[in-house]
Amino acid sequence: MVGASPYDARMRAEPTILHVDLDAFFAAVEQRDKPSLQGKPVVVGGIGGRGVVATASYEARAFGVHSAMPTAEARRRCPNAAFLAGRFHAYREASRAVMELLRSISPLVEPLSLDEAFVDLAAAPGFTDYSVAGVSALGLELKDRVAEVTGGLTGSVGIGTSKFIAKIASELDKPNGMVVIAPGMERDLLRPMQVTVIPGVGPATAENLRRIGVHTVADLEEISAEELVRVVGKSHGRNLFQLARAQDDRLVEPEREAKSVSVEDTYETDHVDRRLLAALVDRQAAKVTERLTKARLSGRTVTLKVRLHDFSTHTRSATLPGPTDDARTVARVARTLLSELDTSGGVRLLGVGVSSLADWIQDDLFADTGEFGDTESIDGPEPLDAETENALASVGRRRAWLPGLDVTHDEHGQGWVWGSGRGVVTVRFETAASPTGRVLSFAADDPALHVLNPAPET
Repeated sequence: MVGASPYDARMRAEPTILHVDLDAFFAAVEQRDKPSLQGKPVVVGGIGGRGVVATASYEARAFGVHSAMPTAEARRRCPNAAFLAGRFHAYREASRAVMELLRSISPLVEPLSLDEAFVDLAAAPGFTDYSVAGVSALGLELKDRVAEVTGGLTGSVGIGTSKFIAKIASELDKPNGMVVIAPGMERDLLRPMQVTVIPGVGPATAENLRRIGVHTVADLEEISAEELVRVVGKSHGRNLFQLARAQDDRLVEPEREAKSVSVEDTYETDHVDRRLLAALVDRQAAKVTERLTKARLSGRTVTLKVRLHDFSTHTRSATLPGPTDDARTVARVARTLLSELDTSGGVRLLGVGVSSLADWIQDDLFADTGEFGDTESIDGPEPLDAETENALASVGRRRAWLPGLDVTHDEHGQGWVWGSGRGVVTVRFETAASPTGRVLSFAADDPALHVLNPAPET
């Protein structure tokens, strides 16, 4: 057994950190609101030829469909699934209800995404029974209340002495499970698991560890800190050394500081026109800086992300002398970064981001510096011709009748888009509060058919 190390972390003595993960969240919301889809395979994500699965219901997962899989592959594996574009207003509403519930239990809640969060039970007012039985009872009650406030959604709960252990526990009995790891049992739990269970061990790190004979956490536990630092680097090596021994003293942080603000879009067709690409970058820069302004933030580092026709992904960054939230400045830097890349084969994804964030802005930052070229060009590229303007408008146009979209008809009431094409929209008329509804088709321009909520951009 490896002895004490300068990297040892102080651990909690009681299971006071809870992790809740809503099960197949996006798909579950769709099944809740669409009675005809309950118990059937549902896939939520990009529906185009280059779309990617965001969430698959457990019925779809039985066919091998999983998140981050290309939608085209998901269609091959499960052709009878309902493929929906997603309704983020509904997901945000359900998430908000759950996060408010968690904050009613403890003031220390750390959301990780819309569908998962950590809760520090040690800060819960009036809660003092930190025994396995005590926290188990709280976890079971929480699951019931999650179903109540969300209209029937389920969540898996894990409770342990650290964030690492609590998150692993929540994965052990999915869906709708609840697992508490008793203090002192953490290392026994981890040892048989594959080393990829540890956060930060992706394919590259796993391959480096495999080369030194490490496959499981038990194998990793036998490796010295010095050897891990040599194999994967100083910071990562020390972190792996600690987590292999279930040492994680990270706090539950209710206010997680944003590290960057970014926007990216995947396109249905590859774009090669440089003027169009520059215009798309300008539009993304405007969206990013709008978000910065709303958050009262600025940033120094501008990053451009480009995925080419061959799926290779390239990023370029430039750091400014001071922080900015000016759309013209961000756009100009991003266009400069774009000019450094060979995009002649076509671009399928573009993204613009700003990082190195600050809560202040330096006005007229480039008035005299000339850091990124002649200030006379700061307003953007030269005016677009009519053809490029039309192409830009086409790229940004929202599809009117995406599958899953909430609609209402003046005569038939509320429903959702079941499918569309060739000037026809097919709607299933049902809601979460109704039984399975009938299906009717209408002309796409039927004035009696209306969108209830904005469709997501594609």
